[in-house]
Amino acid sequence: MPDQTTPATPPPAEQLPEAASGRRYVENKPPRGLYVRVFIYVVATHALLAFMSLLVVIAKTR
Repeated sequence: MPDQTTPATPPPAEQLPEAASGRRYVENKPPRGLYVRVFIYVVATHALLAFMSLLVVIAKTR
């Protein structure tokens, strides 16, 4: 066992310079592109469903 005791808190680490855009990476937050893709998928799915429903309505009237 060493004679020296370890400090309770680690020494301060050197801080990395922030990116030029000013945005920081946050691990708990999903990337913004994910929200955009989900929005597009939801809109596209609803548009496809509306088109298929329209086809069914037109087919029933004939």
